[in-house]
Amino acid sequence: MNPCAGYINPGGRSVVDVKPSDGQPGGHPFASSFDYAQDRLRAGSGPLLQVTNLKKYFPVRSGLFSNVSAWVKAVDDVTFDIRPGETFGLVGESGCGKTTVGRTVLRLQEPTGGDVSFEGQDLFAMDAKTLRATRRRMQIVFQDPYSSLNPRMTVGSIVGEPLKVHHLAKGRDLTDRVCQLLNRVGLRQDHYPRYPHEFSGGQRQRIGIARALALNPKLIVCDEAVSALDVSIQAQIINLLKDLQAEYRLSYLFITHDLNVVQYLADRIAVMYLGKLAEVAPAETLFANAKHPYTQALLSANPLPDPTVKHERILLPGDVPTPLNPPTGCRFHTRCPHVMEHCRTIDPPLIQIGKPEAGHKVWCHLY
Repeated sequence: MNPCAGYINPGGRSVVDVKPSDGQPGGHPFASSFDYAQDRLRAGSGPLLQVTNLKKYFPVRSGLFSNVSAWVKAVDDVTFDIRPGETFGLVGESGCGKTTVGRTVLRLQEPTGGDVSFEGQDLFAMDAKTLRATRRRMQIVFQDPYSSLNPRMTVGSIVGEPLKVHHLAKGRDLTDRVCQLLNRVGLRQDHYPRYPHEFSGGQRQRIGIARALALNPKLIVCDEAVSALDVSIQAQIINLLKDLQAEYRLSYLFITHDLNVVQYLADRIAVMYLGKLAEVAPAETLFANAKHPYTQALLSANPLPDPTVKHERILLPGDVPTPLNPPTGCRFHTRCPHVMEHCRTIDPPLIQIGKPEAGHKVWCHLY
């Protein structure tokens, strides 16, 4: 039996025909006038998310009951902000700490140090009750669409669970809301009673997006949300994310290692290396005028769509050092083609490139 069968929107139209009105509190199917007024106030009051000197170290023990013998410095002194309605890309090679940043920002794991404020409130100072309420406005789409969905739950139960947990809907109202969400992410209503194993990777990721949308969030962390998908399916999911952002006034922290995807989707991009940020800039600026040697090498390794266009490939010597024992000074100095003596001992300063309003920052001794 399909619980969505015969579902009609309260306004008398089929849910697939419902479109949000421009500038009115209809953007999200469950947004209220109060929510919309609060969004307008927040939009003019500064960043939606402010991350300051964030640190996350993981303990290493030599045995099950042994004392801590070392620390993995997965994230070390990371600072950035995300504005309302913005897509902030976080890129870097595997193991640089991108996912740890996303999970720590949401307090899915406790930080070692630093501060995170969301909508002006200190996230790390919140008690459990306040944090639970705040998490309604912060959601995540996980990397692996095969392991992030409970195989014993139907699609309807998966998408509706956040609404039940937060006591926002029950009975027919819950079913109607879930049906509307499924339609909005491009799934049919007859998918409601089916199980995750019956769907492709792209469809499963749509289920994850519908679940993230259920609570009307303002920030969604997309942790490698398209990396496990085929290229054609990636394009569909990316376009869906852009459409949802425009309709529901969403902000994204988009974590990826795919430079082509982040160039298309992000407004600003931060490049991360071995637990630290190397460079932050608007997407167009970063791809046209990267300053940090690591960013330049990363971009040079990215294949161009036109094979006739020649570009210089920057080859870096050696391997990425271990975060168990990161280099002193600049983390990149062991591989940098422009290394200077003080790079080996002194942390690089934050340098503003051009005017402050340009938003181009680099952590490097070269400037």
